Amino acid sequence: MKILVTGYKGQLGFDVVNEARKRGMEAVGVDIDEMDITNPVQVRKVITSGGYDAVVHCAAWTAVDKGEEPELFDKVREVNALGPKYITEVCQELDIPVMYFSTDYVFNGEGDTPWKEYDEFAPLNVYGITKGEGETYVRQYPKHFIIRIAWVFGKNGSNFIKTMLRLGKERGAVSVVDDQIGLPTYTYDLARLVVDMIQTEEYGTYHATNSGDYISWYDFAKEIFRQAGLDVQVTPVDSSQFPAKARRPHNSRMSQTELDRHGFDRLPSWQDALARYLADLK
Repeated sequence: MKILVTGYKGQLGFDVVNEARKRGMEAVGVDIDEMDITNPVQVRKVITSGGYDAVVHCAAWTAVDKGEEPELFDKVREVNALGPKYITEVCQELDIPVMYFSTDYVFNGEGDTPWKEYDEFAPLNVYGITKGEGETYVRQYPKHFIIRIAWVFGKNGSNFIKTMLRLGKERGAVSVVDDQIGLPTYTYDLARLVVDMIQTEEYGTYHATNSGDYISWYDFAKEIFRQAGLDVQVTPVDSSQFPAKARRPHNSRMSQTELDRHGFDRLPSWQDALARYLADLK
């Protein structure tokens, strides 16, 4: 099987390419230099000329706060909504599957009940709005996979764990919000699910984070320092202490019943994922 993976320089795209190649698949990773997803002519040329069996679309605008700047809104929409539209249209013409990654930010972030895969959209910010628009475009083609993820961490790029380790070593104390609840997603574990899924015809919308009891960012930070063997004071605060341009969801809990229904294994526990990730960082 030959797959095209966009966003190769990002945390997820990098791991998907590596996982596919480990299994003997031909995986071609591209980023903006090889295929600007906002350029429909370039998208068509790259996908049609490659002889691909599927496209795994990992590229996205993820600078959530920066996306709230009015002059950038059109750019965010181009990347998160129109890019997936162009890719999906070519995949439909070629009759090959497309996989798109979305987010819990498409929901309103309130309450304490896990979001179901087909709950109604009510995004809080530009990032959530545009990712929801991208989902809508992708969903018009039957041979699609949509995977919503949250609190992502991987080897490539920056993430919460790397930030906590840096701040903990520099300051010896950190304040972390305790009123945003969810579960993290290790891209290495997610990549294994992605490669499993893209080889099937179990199309639909899925939620995929690491397993375990739901936690706050404060809980996550405490476990990071515990496993890293760092003596860092962690103080819980509410989100009002960290005002941001983009509103954040308080409820990032996501039901994963569609994974079960389609026979896919859930990702390992977040504590286990964290331990393996910290070992890799060393």
